[in-house]
Amino acid sequence: MQLSYITWNIRPEIFILPESWPLVGGFSVRWYGLLFALGFVFGYLILQKMFKKEKVPVKVLDDLATYMIIFTIVGARLGHCLFYEPGYYLAHPIEILKIWEGGLASHGAAIGILAGLYYFSKRYNKPYLWVLDRIVIVVTLAGFLIRMGNLMNSEIFGDTTTLPWGFIFVRHYGADHLLANHPTQIYEALGYLVLFIFLYKYYWKHNGSPAQGAIFGYFLIFLWSIRFLIEFIKLPQVDFEDNMILNMGQLLSIPFVLAGILLLWRSSKIQNKT
Repeated sequence: MQLSYITWNIRPEIFILPESWPLVGGFSVRWYGLLFALGFVFGYLILQKMFKKEKVPVKVLDDLATYMIIFTIVGARLGHCLFYEPGYYLAHPIEILKIWEGGLASHGAAIGILAGLYYFSKRYNKPYLWVLDRIVIVVTLAGFLIRMGNLMNSEIFGDTTTLPWGFIFVRHYGADHLLANHPTQIYEALGYLVLFIFLYKYYWKHNGSPAQGAIFGYFLIFLWSIRFLIEFIKLPQVDFEDNMILNMGQLLSIPFVLAGILLLWRSSKIQNKT
């Protein structure tokens, strides 16, 4: 009996300009880049609605968006280089700048975002948790779009599977490959989408004034729990993970989950006192 799987052979580029074109020949626009950019666009529009509700000036949102873009990209790139391949990148530091060649880590992005938002909160004299509670709502939506970008790149997928929704990633393995893999990009993307809907509704259910730290706490618990569980069926991203009981992604997820539990406990105590 031959199992029927989903053959995935989508080209990662939306279009490529002809090599014969002067100056821009060979330039391409990729699905990943488009989806990554849409995460910022949709995030800006959602935050604009939330800030309008709370009567926060648009100028503040514009600066917040700038910090988010810079710190997300820098953090994601440094996270990949220093968490997963430190030996190579410390020996070849100029390679760190070559973001266009790929290599962005969500854990590094998380650390970069936390650092950028802390700087923002100090500049505008806003409580750090107030900023985090609002920004993580749009971060979950961006996470959904980025994982769909990974799917379009045929990357970061799971172990082999016999489940009927397994994907044969032709562009990764070649046309003769017959084994299917878990499309963990889709699993993770759907988890983030559900979390986005939950957090967004939670914000409006509390009329734009939830207990400080509650949304961020839920975000940390559920997002990093999703990451932790899905890592069990992901293929190792780097060689040193082969013999690890918990891989690097899981080890980095645990502190975030614990921090979320602590934050939720803290916010519930504050809410009970008021």
